[in-house]
Amino acid sequence: MNNLHSFGWYAARISKHLPKEAFQPVPSRLWGGLAYFIVCIGGFLIIGMLHLPSYVNLAVSIIIGLCFAGLGFLGHEILHGTVVRTPWLRDLLGAIAFWPLNTGPQLWRKWHNMTHHVHTQHDELDPDSWPSINKLAKMKLFSWVYRLPQSVRSTFAFLTLAVQFSAHSMKCFQLYIKEFQPRKRPKVWVQAILPWTTWIALLLIMGWESWLLAYLIPLFIANFIVMAYISTNHRLNPLTDVNDPLANSLTVTVPKWVDALHFNFSYHTEHHIFPTMSPKYYPLVKQHIKAYWPERYHEMPMQKALIALWKTPRVYFQEHEFVDPKGQRIIGSLGNGLNVDNIQFKKIDLHFDTGLEDNLKGKHSQTEEL
Repeated sequence: MNNLHSFGWYAARISKHLPKEAFQPVPSRLWGGLAYFIVCIGGFLIIGMLHLPSYVNLAVSIIIGLCFAGLGFLGHEILHGTVVRTPWLRDLLGAIAFWPLNTGPQLWRKWHNMTHHVHTQHDELDPDSWPSINKLAKMKLFSWVYRLPQSVRSTFAFLTLAVQFSAHSMKCFQLYIKEFQPRKRPKVWVQAILPWTTWIALLLIMGWESWLLAYLIPLFIANFIVMAYISTNHRLNPLTDVNDPLANSLTVTVPKWVDALHFNFSYHTEHHIFPTMSPKYYPLVKQHIKAYWPERYHEMPMQKALIALWKTPRVYFQEHEFVDPKGQRIIGSLGNGLNVDNIQFKKIDLHFDTGLEDNLKGKHSQTEEL
């Protein structure tokens, strides 16, 4: 955790090696979004009008869900200004791309661009960071979950990936709506309500059975895919007071065809160094990061990162370790002793019910291997 640097520090050292076009918007990315949009509309029509067998409709439903996720990744890219720079067009296209996930462009830019990116993995300021044990001690309605066995918690956590993005979006709306200027709040409200109005109207037109297949199941699928990435972006990394992407972010690797479908969203460390650069150029950025700081760069296959998330608890202790209050054990984060190929915990003396961190009596050398 020593020698942390800001994302600007890294960007200054890499920028001089990149071509000028890497810093320009790439409107051609919209063709992928158009393809997803057309497939979604076609899927709605197939489910709503053709009365095909249930297994065919379910297959179409899955395809729509995949398209919803792809549109979400493109919306993220658009609202960073890497596709078009004109503000009204950026927000319009971003709103359309995020329409299935019911997240307005003003809220997203406030929550994600202006807060998460500026304060990544800060215990108090990042709305996406997982709680520390001090925070957990104050969350009376939530802390009981950590009295359950690790396997139960992990199962629950992975099942709820299917709703986590939508739920967190609503939470961030409640968190940030008052921070918008009064004259801008009506616009933020409209952007939040209008997508839901569309989907409710679709329900009234289609009926429950078709709507379940055309929208609700695809929404669950999109949530799961998006959150599978978001969960691996930072949740194996430590909390950091300095916003250092090499310390607090993880790049996952997926097949090239998946990167093509998901607009290179897997390159997350690269994204946090250059958030306003088109992901089209992130493979080039990755080469330079690995040339400069190979020992500090974190990357791993997506499936390995998800398995590591399954096996490790999601409560921070002393910023760079995770603690399992139920099992009274701790494990390091990435860069701080976590070996995802050989996950080992250290036993500690933790009294979960009486102040949590204040009652940590000491760390013992006993290890437990998974």
